[in-house]
Amino acid sequence: MGSSILKIRNLKAGYGKKWVLKNINMEVHKNKVTAIMGPSGCGKSTLIRCINRIHEMVPGALLEGDIYLNDISIFRISPIEVRRKIGMVFQMPNPFPTMSIYDNVLAGYKLNGIRLNKTEKDRIAEEALRKAFLWDEVKDVLYKKGNFLSGGQQQRLCIARALAMYPDVLLLDEPTSALDPKATSMIEELITELKSTITIVIVTHNTAQAARVSDYVAFLYLGELIEFGSTEKIFTTPSRKETEEYLVGKYG
Repeated sequence: MGSSILKIRNLKAGYGKKWVLKNINMEVHKNKVTAIMGPSGCGKSTLIRCINRIHEMVPGALLEGDIYLNDISIFRISPIEVRRKIGMVFQMPNPFPTMSIYDNVLAGYKLNGIRLNKTEKDRIAEEALRKAFLWDEVKDVLYKKGNFLSGGQQQRLCIARALAMYPDVLLLDEPTSALDPKATSMIEELITELKSTITIVIVTHNTAQAARVSDYVAFLYLGELIEFGSTEKIFTTPSRKETEEYLVGKYG
């Protein structure tokens, strides 16, 4: 099984008066890829936004329960520190449009007021871009704006930006839903490569993608965690009828 880096305990979350997530309990294993899948509107994005404390920034956000990172409650750590340890990449690639590729990668340091010298900046930028499979494509255009890149390259730039902070966990919220098949397979290959050094949680409604990249799967339906287990187990012998019906495409 490996050790758990994240533990989610009795988590409930919602907006206004409506609970979107109901009593979620699960563990995320270190250096593994955990896919959170389920139909649209089942609470997948809300769940990962709770994990790096973005959810509570929304006016009227509701939150109960606890999340532990390396056995420490994330609610006892400043949100800024949590987001350094738990990086996030969103559905739409969002490089900072006014910044160069180089500055985009290092943006987390600037936002956190961490000063680096030129040598450190160069080393971190190159390392993060290499990890994101992007260095060879951009090394000669580092000072061009990030938004001149293709969609797939922009998404890898956002991954590099998250990796530059050396997080323990990387959250990916539908990272390929806006990309073409070629860019998608590159990101999937990247995910497989990265898990040796980082723990990844990916939200996807694409069951084939979950089957390809993940080691564990959490299946959410109507805000509840219906089933959690190894990818092989969930895809071959799901315990619950709802999971089986979702996998064969009865609802999506």
